[in-house]
This record gives sequence, C-alpha cells and structure tokens, in this order.
Amino acid sequence: MDPDPPLHETYKPLFANTADDHRLRLVTVEERELPLIDLSCLSQKEAEKEKCKEEISRAAHEWGFFQVMNHGISMELLQKFREEQVRVLKQPFQDKFLNFSDGSYRWGTPTATSLGQLSWSEAFHIPITDISR
Repeated sequence: MDPDPPLHETYKPLFANTADDHRLRLVTVEERELPLIDLSCLSQKEAEKEKCKEEISRAAHEWGFFQVMNHGISMELLQKFREEQVRVLKQPFQDKFLNFSDGSYRWGTPTATSLGQLSWSEAFHIPITDISR
C-alpha cells in the first residue's frame, strides 16, 4: 500500500478546475535564513532571559517558526527521533491515519479552494499528554 495520502482523490475538485485556471503559476520565493534562537540564554540573568523571550516571540510572530540551538537535546536522541519519523512516514497511509489519536496526524491543506492554495504537508502533532503515557 502507498505511504502517501490520497491527494488526488481528496482534492479532485481542485484538479478538475485547473484547465481554465489562469491563476496557477510558478511562484518564486526569496530564500531567507530562518531565525536562529540560542536557548542557552534562558539559563542566564533575567535581562538575558527577557531578551531571549522577545526573540522567540518576534520569530514566532513574523515567521511562525524558528530554529533553536543549545537546547540540550543530545544528537543521539535527535537521530533516534529522525529514524522513527522516517519509519512512521513510510508506513501505508491507512496505518498512519488509523493508528494515531484524533487530530495528531494531518496532511494536505484542508481549507484549500484552489490549487494555488494547496500546500503539501504531512505531519504528526504529538500532545504532551500522549508523550507522558
């Protein structure tokens, strides 16, 4: 069974309308560096903590995401996480869809009304409550 979600079947109406959709065009996005946040500042004096919190807030507000360093997570654990991520994403779609708690597995762009709005994503959102179990 295919590991990819049924993109074409789910978004069939969007594909059907592409023949006359002149709004579809290649979009070039300017390359930028992600904000890089050094989390070691959170163990510093109060002024440094506040500066770090402001950097995190600004990056989250302006970008929606950011990269962190000095987070204290070992490379060994990060490698194990990466291996598990690859293992899970290679599973058949039905297994991924059925074996996780409601709302934790997401894919595609549910709100898309045209192909121009379709952005591919496949993600697992794991609540802290699930981890603690």
